[in-house]
Amino acid sequence: MYKQIANEVLTFIKNSPSCFHAIDQMKQVLKATGYEELRECESWSLQKGGKYFTTRNGSSLIAFHIGKQLDDYHFQVTSSHSDSPTFKVKEVAELKGKDGYLQLNTEGYGGMIASTWLDRPLSLAGRVLVKDGNKFTSKLIAIDKDLVLIPNVAIHMNRDVNNGMKLNNQIDMLPLFSAGECVENDYYQLLADELGVKSEQIFGSDIYLYNRMEPTIWGVKDEFISSGRLDDLQCAFTSLKALTQSENEHAINVFACFDNEEVGSGTKQGASSTFLYDVLQRINDNLGFEKEDYYRAVAKSFMVSCDNAHAVHPNHPEKTDVENCTYMNKGIVIKYSANQKYTTDAISSAVFAGICERVDVPIQYFANRSDAVGGSTLGNLSSQKVSMHTVDVGLAQLAMHSSYETAGMKDSYYMVKALTEFYNTNLTITDSECIEVSSK
Repeated sequence: MYKQIANEVLTFIKNSPSCFHAIDQMKQVLKATGYEELRECESWSLQKGGKYFTTRNGSSLIAFHIGKQLDDYHFQVTSSHSDSPTFKVKEVAELKGKDGYLQLNTEGYGGMIASTWLDRPLSLAGRVLVKDGNKFTSKLIAIDKDLVLIPNVAIHMNRDVNNGMKLNNQIDMLPLFSAGECVENDYYQLLADELGVKSEQIFGSDIYLYNRMEPTIWGVKDEFISSGRLDDLQCAFTSLKALTQSENEHAINVFACFDNEEVGSGTKQGASSTFLYDVLQRINDNLGFEKEDYYRAVAKSFMVSCDNAHAVHPNHPEKTDVENCTYMNKGIVIKYSANQKYTTDAISSAVFAGICERVDVPIQYFANRSDAVGGSTLGNLSSQKVSMHTVDVGLAQLAMHSSYETAGMKDSYYMVKALTEFYNTNLTITDSECIEVSSK
């Protein structure tokens, strides 16, 4: 079962070279399991027992399953994100160099480990806006070809390369597109040919580089998985799978996957936007509940914010806290931060640990070294618009924000098992002093 779930995760990631493709993959999974698509710009007609989802910007998605018995309801939410650090192609994409060199003009998206993008085949994926008459249509594009590469400087020309080198995104990280065979506008013609349209029909694009290296399960005992975009598509897939195989008659189960976490979540489709609030409010109103019912429901709700965590590095164990540190294949990580980079507190940690205990899923605890500043995630950002009890969890991995990351083969199974139990469990929250965990 461990390997089966791991393979499902890696297949999902392989088919999701951009955030837009990840959301498209989620839509296919949801439709196949009985969820109805709703559009934000249209009227909704919701029913108890119904399964629904909606998207924003094609890069964020919220799905929900309404319980059949909702006299006194609440929300049980998981949240994750669809984006990963990469390089985005600028709208004026081509850079001409000497003697026929043609490069793509890119800029960094998020905080990537830049050196991991060097000397490996890359390609392009994202969306293109195509004009047909007076209509502009968004079309997904993922070119299945080793297309570009960012070359390193030879050690003979940079003798200090192994002593540490600061890479400049405008100088060192531009991908090579051609050495003389391509001419001006061939990039745009490439996009047009891939989509089967004329280049003059392209009026806009969001195109990103993606690593072509195949996802894999590896090791003598198949202990590890490696892939691009494990952070955070591993959590996104496992929480989605948990939603589609669970049911809770007394609550509204919600899956939220936001874009732009890697750049602060401050967009219309990010965790800091109104997206979650808008959807939850519309559910409340559409089912005939009052405003007061919504406030009461949110006060009784619970969120599991799912974003990967740092494993102890085999070469640098000193980078993590001596005791509050985590390992691959040792279970789900509950993340703590005194300065609230993570939202976990004693209440939310206890509830989630109790859920994991019910299904024999191991847990670990993570906190940064006291003299180091770590990253943050989306739990505390989404709480700015919809405040509820929240625990930050993740799966331990190495080389976070590399173009090719590594995690434990068993841990995806643990996350699916725990989150399925979370969705199946009816959480009865009376106040901050008492939360009852009962069967579905």
